[in-house]
Amino acid sequence: MISENICPVAHFNKILGGKWKLIIINTLRNKGEIRFGKLAFFIPAISRKVLSDQLKELERDGLVIRTQYAEIPPRVEYALTEASKNLCSVFNEIETWSNNFMP
Repeated sequence: MISENICPVAHFNKILGGKWKLIIINTLRNKGEIRFGKLAFFIPAISRKVLSDQLKELERDGLVIRTQYAEIPPRVEYALTEASKNLCSVFNEIETWSNNFMP
């Protein structure tokens, strides 16, 4: 078993592993601060329940900011934190690698 205290990749995987978190962060990276419904629109394969759960985990881990506005009807928007903005260079490298690797 790999200890996340020893292996940075294991630590990264613990926080950002799974099917949706990187896709959510990448969507916020490309679209900026957006509302839940718009985020769901840009990731149509994810259920609203799973999206909600993943956003809560990302918020808990300090990677997403949830801003609730005191309006009627209520408005909630999601954005990247500085910590997750630091991942943008990683996403750029992933895009470059994917573009070179894909047929």
